[in-house]
Amino acid sequence: MNSNKKTARIAGVLYLLVGIFGGFAEGYLEPKMYVAGNAAATVGNVVANSGLVRIGVVADLLDATFFIILALVLYVLFKHVRESVARAMLVFVVIAVAITCLSALFEYEGLQVATGAVDMTSLGTAGSNAVVLLLLDAQHYGLLIAQIFFGLWLAPLGYLAYKSGWFPKTLGIVLIAACASYLVDFLAAFLVPNVGKAIHSFATILPTIAEPWMVLYLLVVGVRTQHNLKD
Repeated sequence: MNSNKKTARIAGVLYLLVGIFGGFAEGYLEPKMYVAGNAAATVGNVVANSGLVRIGVVADLLDATFFIILALVLYVLFKHVRESVARAMLVFVVIAVAITCLSALFEYEGLQVATGAVDMTSLGTAGSNAVVLLLLDAQHYGLLIAQIFFGLWLAPLGYLAYKSGWFPKTLGIVLIAACASYLVDFLAAFLVPNVGKAIHSFATILPTIAEPWMVLYLLVVGVRTQHNLKD
């Protein structure tokens, strides 16, 4: 049990780092740079904040790195609860990380074109700006696609948290519900964009509750011991 507590607290630190780097790169920077359908505004944002964009790319890559390590640590913690489910959790994270890294590449190439490091002058200003918008558009929708797997990994995580008895059962249920919320947000964004924009703030409520709760529980409690096992 002490070994499990140590593993859980390591996972909590990693999960916190994922939240910090991912929150900065995807929650703050990407919306600040990307202006849908407006190439000139997008290029202006990128050029004016080129240093910040570089930091954002690195933050995305660190986020992805810590996310993979987090999944491996959680796999070690949960594999004796239900190995097939723990393995599914790990696969979902690997796919999410791959898409995130590819999206970061699009962002970096958009910066290269916007700042003239990649010469697109033959296309003219409008053409060059359009290339930057296309690259950041690819990043934006790449991150939306990754959201499928950011959501899906929470379902096995919630199941394992629930079945293990090491966490409050309510936490496991909320994690699974957060998975559904991510998927609804993704489907609305692609299928009915106007509805997606309207419901986005509501769709983020459950993930905003579930994931910080899991982080705090891992950091503060680790896992439950025989002395504090309660439903």
